[in-house]
Amino acid sequence: MSIKTLPATGLRVLLLENIHPDAVAAFEAVGAEVVSVAGALDEDELIAQAQGVHVLGIRSKTNVTERVLAELPDLLAIGAFCIGTNQIEVAAAQSRGVAVFNAPFSNTRSVVELALAEIIAMTRRLTEKDRGMHEGIWDKSATGLHEVRGRKLGIVGYGNIGTQLSVLAENLGMQVVFYDTADRLPLGTAKPVTSLEALLAQSDVVTLHVDGRRGNADFFGDEQFALMKPGSLFLNLSRGFVVDQEALRRRLESGHLAGAAIDVFPEEPKARGDKFVSPLQGMPNVILTPHIGGSTEEAQQDIGRFVAGKLRDYTLFGTTSLSINFPQLATPEAEGTRLVHIHRNTPGVLAAINSVLAEEKVNIDGQTLGTRGEVGYVITDIGATPNASVIEALRSLPDTIRVRELKLG
Repeated sequence: MSIKTLPATGLRVLLLENIHPDAVAAFEAVGAEVVSVAGALDEDELIAQAQGVHVLGIRSKTNVTERVLAELPDLLAIGAFCIGTNQIEVAAAQSRGVAVFNAPFSNTRSVVELALAEIIAMTRRLTEKDRGMHEGIWDKSATGLHEVRGRKLGIVGYGNIGTQLSVLAENLGMQVVFYDTADRLPLGTAKPVTSLEALLAQSDVVTLHVDGRRGNADFFGDEQFALMKPGSLFLNLSRGFVVDQEALRRRLESGHLAGAAIDVFPEEPKARGDKFVSPLQGMPNVILTPHIGGSTEEAQQDIGRFVAGKLRDYTLFGTTSLSINFPQLATPEAEGTRLVHIHRNTPGVLAAINSVLAEEKVNIDGQTLGTRGEVGYVITDIGATPNASVIEALRSLPDTIRVRELKLG
């Protein structure tokens, strides 16, 4: 399918939070007008900046609330240039006919490599040795330093990141156990456990890789830290709000935990250079990183290309593959005009659409329907350009959320 270049008055794109230049290039290649902003925007700033914008790209710091969505009637799609989408009111976007896409795989390797590096650094207490050397202290001693080989890694959340971490950790000689609320196929010699409590009791290292659903808020606190083995290590590279940081500090101060590595925090600065405060600052054998799990040049470039490609294909062709809130439809090759009808998922809508087309004597070349939750999505290829009355009649159907007319070929 050829990409049709949009006119100068066509697609308007707003990209926030230092999204990779490859994303800009992907949009500009089809004639889109692109505005890039270095940092995150708060609710009022976003509403003001995104007026008339069709595509919004964000990372983890910008929140797209129901109020924002209500104030942006031209918005067609949102791209989360990251894994998580808890910063977007996804259901509200769906109800307004706004498709949401993310990058579920692109930064997996980068997160896994950081986790492994931190496990080795804590096990060898590298941060403390490094600090001593910079202060002029020569502390050559093996006391408290260990190999990772033979130690047991407990992975909480066995999704894309957890599974890849499992495989690479085994290559280092670690034993792997995992806990997930869903049934997951173990890779290598990893062993599932039936409860979080069982995992905590036997693991030398516990690492969290859970998603950002609201139910995971305060998921890991003093009760869970108390169940961990004395002298064990803790990592959180998932979401900041899942861990009670004060409880973690207490367990580190008491010596119950030997170290921690934290990449995500309940409150994070909006932009590079802003002040950061955490109760974990200044503690020995605690590694704090500024939410850089997926921040490698390779990952960010791949995310930029991947998400921009999904957004481009949606806006130009109506393709919804890998959307997190729309039915996932791969669009066929076609020429002429494509009608995209987004509607509330109620019986009889397809018949009503086809009745309108029949009354207007519009011939259907091809048609695809999908539903997901409360929304239905119909793609109809009709070849010739329809009269304005056709579009108006489709918009007037009781369950219509949005109608789009796309020119192909």
